[in-house]
Amino acid sequence: MKRRKFIHTLNAGMAATLVSKSAIANTLFSSSNNRSLQEELAYHTIKSITFDDVRMQYPRLVGKNARLDIHGYGPRLAICILTTDQGARGWASLRGGRREASRIVPDLIGKKLSDVFDVTIGITDDRYLPFDIALHDLAGVALNKPVYAILGRSTPYLTKYYSGMIYFDDLEPSHAPGGIDKILEECRYDYEYGYRQFKLKIGRGHRWMPYKEGLTRDIEVTKAVAAAFPDCDILVDGNNGFTVNEFIAYLKGIGDIPLFWIEEPFHETVKDYRILKDWMQSAGVSSLLADGEADPDPALLDELMQQKLMDVHLSDIEGLGFTNWRKLMPQLVQYGVQASPHAWGSLLKTYYTAHLAGGLGNTVTVEGVTSTSEDVDLSKYTIKDGKLIPPDAPGFGIDLLSM
Repeated sequence: MKRRKFIHTLNAGMAATLVSKSAIANTLFSSSNNRSLQEELAYHTIKSITFDDVRMQYPRLVGKNARLDIHGYGPRLAICILTTDQGARGWASLRGGRREASRIVPDLIGKKLSDVFDVTIGITDDRYLPFDIALHDLAGVALNKPVYAILGRSTPYLTKYYSGMIYFDDLEPSHAPGGIDKILEECRYDYEYGYRQFKLKIGRGHRWMPYKEGLTRDIEVTKAVAAAFPDCDILVDGNNGFTVNEFIAYLKGIGDIPLFWIEEPFHETVKDYRILKDWMQSAGVSSLLADGEADPDPALLDELMQQKLMDVHLSDIEGLGFTNWRKLMPQLVQYGVQASPHAWGSLLKTYYTAHLAGGLGNTVTVEGVTSTSEDVDLSKYTIKDGKLIPPDAPGFGIDLLSM
């Protein structure tokens, strides 16, 4: 299902849930305080919107996964910058293309910030989705509060933080593959960086190796990382590169190695997830099942959650939108499902997720995309005990260096 339809279904299906937010209470602000904050936003009128881009650099080449070829050294990201007549400035990644966003600019210029952003829900109209995250940043700057505080926390919830950039780098370079030692080298780098969770891409036999050889390598990599880093959690992501029986063969192959979670081992269906869950229960495997990243179908995901076949919801923090994640979280709480918004590709998305998790909780771990940048000050975020700590600076606490 297209993401636009996903969002429409989410908004239509959750109206009753959103009326009562008891599932995730706003613990910091009373209704009167929220009104006061909203009145403060009314002093700001959006004066200008500009577009630019920033470069994010990975510390190493990121290779293949089960579906896609080499991912490279990091993206150049389109951003939007919003300023008000009072001098407040907010910015963030631009959701979607610049052409679509440009058509919306006339609808925002001259509007009071309080008309387009509500502290209790986020953006006030789906038309503003391209600027959703930037408007959260701008509201935080205008109110002199970190985004997690706007969501309801004076101090943020902290959660685990995993390295999401351990791909099939054992296969690179093609003329002289680095083998499993290359994966262990990358894990050592990530460990020293501060991570205590590693997400291993698996499914080499889907495109890049013969099936049996690829399965053997997946198993060997998992065993090697588990042996080398016994104090760390292992997550695995199949990128829909297995059948259910092929994935069960992988689980049998790794034996009693515990997996923190299993992500998208195959294209989700109720039937196949039931087969997998039943096998896991009989084998004593208690790993979380995480899904919802790739082309999410809200009706199917809802059914999986209702039937207790899905433990973690993964829709992308930018693709679904920050406001829509705020809407979705109470429903997840009702289902007993945790969140971990997909953030791959951009450390900015990781940092946005840290505030969502920090303000609302119910997030089992945050995806890390280690990066540096000459365009963006990324230094205010810290890692301690394997957890990502967002700053108490206004907005998302990420400053542009050259704009």
